[in-house]
Amino acid sequence: MDSTRKQRILIVDDDSAVQVSLALVLKQQGYEALCADGPRQALALLEQQSVDLVLQDMNFSLQTSGEEGLQLLADIRAMQPAPPVLLMTAWGSIALAVRGMQAGAANFFTKPWDNTQLAELIRTTLEAAAPVPAGNASRQALDAQFDFSGIVGEHPRLLKVLTTIGQVANTRAPVLILGESGCGKELIADAIHRNSPRASKPIIKINMGAITPTLFESEMFGHVRGAFTDARSDRKGHIASAHEGTLFLDEIGELNRSDQVKLLRVLQDQTYQPVGASRSEKADVRIVSATNRELAELVASGEFREDLFYRLNLITIRLPPLRERRSDIALLARHIIGEVAASYGLPTTTLAPQALEWLSAQPWPGNIRQLKQTLERTLLLVGSSELRQADFVAAEQHEHGGALGTQRLGVDGMTLEQVERHMIVHALEQHHGNISRVAKALGLSRTALYRRLERHGLGSVPDSEALP
Repeated sequence: MDSTRKQRILIVDDDSAVQVSLALVLKQQGYEALCADGPRQALALLEQQSVDLVLQDMNFSLQTSGEEGLQLLADIRAMQPAPPVLLMTAWGSIALAVRGMQAGAANFFTKPWDNTQLAELIRTTLEAAAPVPAGNASRQALDAQFDFSGIVGEHPRLLKVLTTIGQVANTRAPVLILGESGCGKELIADAIHRNSPRASKPIIKINMGAITPTLFESEMFGHVRGAFTDARSDRKGHIASAHEGTLFLDEIGELNRSDQVKLLRVLQDQTYQPVGASRSEKADVRIVSATNRELAELVASGEFREDLFYRLNLITIRLPPLRERRSDIALLARHIIGEVAASYGLPTTTLAPQALEWLSAQPWPGNIRQLKQTLERTLLLVGSSELRQADFVAAEQHEHGGALGTQRLGVDGMTLEQVERHMIVHALEQHHGNISRVAKALGLSRTALYRRLERHGLGSVPDSEALP
């Protein structure tokens, strides 16, 4: 791109008032604005000149299904794949915007918009989309520039994630990491912190699903002596502990609405007030959050505040599940088996080629966490210097009392919600309904598991919860 020209942004909306308003915001921010009334004019403009960003409405007719908008998004991506697309949608059409993001849009915003928030979203989206120097697409070149230790893989979708981390780590923009349970969201948060100017300061990690509402303010903001009955001394909260560092809010989708308001205040003005204190404190923190739920859908259903969502997702990183990066499974398996063997003081263990093929063919609904559990269990049960396919099958039979043979969790054709419910039911059966054991097996807090049981209509806690 010619460094002397202004960055060019295309506005696609059939409402002239929206075009004028957005063009004014863009002009004030130093961008050049192009306007199109609909798909035909937008594509004609894109044939004539390149743009750096597209702001695209989702509906251009009385029909409000959004199919026309999704088709335009696909046409834009085919014609000019590089420029990111930000979707415009009405409050009631957030689920449609989620479909657009799954189809390749960078993000979305709702009408009416906040000019300041929109300007920041545009700026950070353009920064994240900036072309990287030639050669940086390879894992070797990325490792030469950044510290991605602990993250194993070379799949193009993973490299895209690592490239994004490299582009945004140096900023203080909040990052939202989306991905299924067990796919490594915490490793991504660590990498963002480790490659940022805040690396010398702490990264404070909080499982939001594990904090009860009655303790939220004390845990997050701290308290002063005498604030309540058991407050015998001042206590620093998580936000104060993360001052000048990074605050990692894991399972952010489990936060209830009343606590969402309290967190929003911190993000809006970077201040907080310890419980029982008479004055507010400043908080210089960089927020990284993660969830295995689709926050935009929670916003649409009223479970998650829209204003907090926008504060958290200035940069969104979607981490692919393991089944979508199968070429990395062999690399991961070798890495994990080496770590597991070392942690137990066992000699070096290798994986036979047939074993690697078998591992690469499995569905892995529990992602990397499930892969690690399988490797660890097989290594401990077999104790051989080389693990074969038969060893994994035998270990799986042992796990199920020898009754299931090579049966796998059948998840082909299921939606993500159905897979999650299937895994919970399977874990409940496997651990005889013991909630503590089920939560541990699934990598969830008890609170998060309770909420999933309720969401999936799996009833009350079984009697066996009382078992040790």
